[in-house]
Amino acid sequence: MTIVVQICQIIVGLGLLNVWLLRRNRATAYRGGRAATMVEEFATYGLPPWSCVVVGLLKVAAAIGLLAGLLVPALVFPAAAVVAVLMIGAVAMHAKVQDPPRKSLPAFVVLLLSLVICAGHWPF
Repeated sequence: MTIVVQICQIIVGLGLLNVWLLRRNRATAYRGGRAATMVEEFATYGLPPWSCVVVGLLKVAAAIGLLAGLLVPALVFPAAAVVAVLMIGAVAMHAKVQDPPRKSLPAFVVLLLSLVICAGHWPF
């Protein structure tokens, strides 16, 4: 199970860094509504501009935590839990604006991977 969890950590960590650092201002097929950038996507969801900054900081920090967790396992559970909560919010936002299911697919997959990671590092 450990190798599966570590692979999930790498996928989620690098995926989040890619979306938030490299593709933040690029249009993708998965942006909510007709948004072309991350800021436009948050506006589509009816969220204030500062929420994009807060969510971005949380996701980048969690991504770093997941990747650093390969060396410091204590970082993994909290980082994966933060990602899972944020992905629940992402799926809910796609539903709020009535996006087709394929637009929320990446968020749903990251949610599932985050839950696998949480299960693999369950502290209790």
